[in-house]
Amino acid sequence: MLDKIEVFTHSSVRIRCAEGTIYVDPFKMKEEPHDADYVLITHPHYDHFSIEDIRKVICPDTIMIVPERMEDDARELEREVRSIETVRPGVYREIDGLELEAVPAYNTVKPFHPRRAEWVGYILRIEGKRVYIAGDTGATKEARKIKCDIALVPVGGTYTMDTKRAAELINGMRPDYAIPTHYGGIVGRKSDGQTFAGLVSSPVKVVEKIQYFD
Repeated sequence: MLDKIEVFTHSSVRIRCAEGTIYVDPFKMKEEPHDADYVLITHPHYDHFSIEDIRKVICPDTIMIVPERMEDDARELEREVRSIETVRPGVYREIDGLELEAVPAYNTVKPFHPRRAEWVGYILRIEGKRVYIAGDTGATKEARKIKCDIALVPVGGTYTMDTKRAAELINGMRPDYAIPTHYGGIVGRKSDGQTFAGLVSSPVKVVEKIQYFD
């Protein structure tokens, strides 16, 4: 499963798996593959909800999944995709064969991602594994309770957790693998992935996946 996960830049993720080709928050895409079966959006900030980049990956068969409060924003693309589905934090859904849970994503001590906005991360159930894609979040009480095999978590600080807080979260969650995201460009240093890895305790394995920085 691990080798099927790509991180292009920042928090732009693609997973090619038995359930289909899944994108999460496509951003600054260098190619235009138009191969998405699903596009999942965590929240409306420009570096996560980029219409320009979504258009590079969608096709007429794409299902787009967004937080409920983003439905109006997403409607700009409704004629270019198969359907637009909405989710709320704490809700499990099966959408055309893709099983997912929407997880609250918010800041606890910063103002950038308020809990009341009901933005999300996702736990995807794919190929028998639970893959957690955290979105822009702090180390919330909900995140600490997550059980998963692979966790993609932001480490760049400023708007999300920094390397220390992210490592503390992962050390408590104890997934098999942790993949750092959201660093080396808009926020954070290119070295944050290595710093995070040095703070994560065995047996969790940290794998850096970002292919290019801003």
